[in-house]
Amino acid sequence: MSAYKYLKEEVYEANRELPRKGLVLYTFGNVSGIDRQAGVVAIKPSGVPYEELRVEDIVVVDLDNQLVEGTMRPSSDTKTHTLLYRHFATVGGICHTHSTYAVAWAQAMRPIPNLGTTHADHLVQSVPVTDVMSDEAIQGDYEHETGLQILDKFKELALSPEEVEMVLVACHGPFTWGKTPAKAVYNSAVLEELARMAYLTLSINPGTPAIKQSLKDKHYFRKHGKDAYYGQGC
Repeated sequence: MSAYKYLKEEVYEANRELPRKGLVLYTFGNVSGIDRQAGVVAIKPSGVPYEELRVEDIVVVDLDNQLVEGTMRPSSDTKTHTLLYRHFATVGGICHTHSTYAVAWAQAMRPIPNLGTTHADHLVQSVPVTDVMSDEAIQGDYEHETGLQILDKFKELALSPEEVEMVLVACHGPFTWGKTPAKAVYNSAVLEELARMAYLTLSINPGTPAIKQSLKDKHYFRKHGKDAYYGQGC
């Protein structure tokens, strides 16, 4: 029996949720999860259709991208995932999709503005978009460079990965994360909806301003932080 069965099952279930939420087609996208104590990451194998995916197919690698367990090649995006895990210490799961509206904003190379309370419920800032990757980086270690693009943007904007759990990679698509693989998938679904809402809003009124600060703060802090009161609590 696998020493990482619990992690592989968690990552398997998270990956299977992507097509259920309409976030992927065919073999697009992937979800991973990390066991920080063991120093391993479990991730979807490359190019396997979701309907054919089995728990035993999930691949386990270490944080240096060396195979620990599995018979298949891990996702081609593995180096992006492991780089983010190495730098975002509180992240427990990462999700990458090519969902339609989020990709549209990424291809437009525009951050998704915070226009209303649904967005503010999840983050105060716009959803950031990375810079376009240089030719040199593209021709180098591409997936590693993708992770660096994300890290560079978070450093440039002084963003916390605990407060902003999503990003658009310019010309590519969205990455999201959370404390668990399931939360990373949740954030991908939320991001797709925020992208769709913003697109429709700006289609109706291209001059729509950002939500005002008082309303933004009210909605964010009623769900986050020490004074949060949304939901049933502990």
